[in-house]
Amino acid sequence: MSNGDVFVDEIIGTAILILFGAGVVAAVVLNHSKAKGASWVVITFGWGFGVLAGAYAAAPLSGGHLNPAVTIGVAIATGDWDQVPVYIAGQMVGAFLGAILCWLVYFAQFQANAEEETVQPTLGIFSTTPAIRNPVANLITEIIATMGLVLPILAFGLTKGLGESGTAILIVSCLVVGIGLSLGGPTGYASNPARDLGPRIAHALLPIRNKGTSDWSYAWIPVVGPLIGGAPAGIVFNAAF
Repeated sequence: MSNGDVFVDEIIGTAILILFGAGVVAAVVLNHSKAKGASWVVITFGWGFGVLAGAYAAAPLSGGHLNPAVTIGVAIATGDWDQVPVYIAGQMVGAFLGAILCWLVYFAQFQANAEEETVQPTLGIFSTTPAIRNPVANLITEIIATMGLVLPILAFGLTKGLGESGTAILIVSCLVVGIGLSLGGPTGYASNPARDLGPRIAHALLPIRNKGTSDWSYAWIPVVGPLIGGAPAGIVFNAAF
């Protein structure tokens, strides 16, 4: 896989992931959306389908990591670090572009939200926010949730035929849904630095009226936590498998 192939495919795959993921949150929380008021279950499945679509799109040329924590876990497990910066750069660009696409899809709803008597903050559509702000607890949650994502992904690769058939991507998508349902309550389960930071930057830059804060004081947790979580997943994989 050339650097160019990896970079472009990770942009495409991650942009699709964020378009679906941020899109389902926007659909559920924004007024004047036909999906307004749907549940957390809907959000978790929307993110799972985003992983499904994005990973299948990127898999032929880059393997469809879509997540710096996955990239780091794979690098530790394989010892191959050569293309890690290329993967992460593509993921960051893709996440930023996917957030912009989501804003364009829901442009009328964002406009209507800005004109409501009670304006709803919009950051939660783009990035994660904790249910209870406790930096230590939030960081631990992100570390554990990311280990719960990356270690199974590495282990799936040991099952003969999953990768060749493409079934592994479907299983990973189900895993993401499961993490959201089981572990997503405390922090919104970023489990992916690009998924949180790229859209947060987009939120800060987009001309969304009355959008509220981008909450940069919290932004380090969904970046550092998943990066920490991806590393021990790779270490445990090497030790146990």
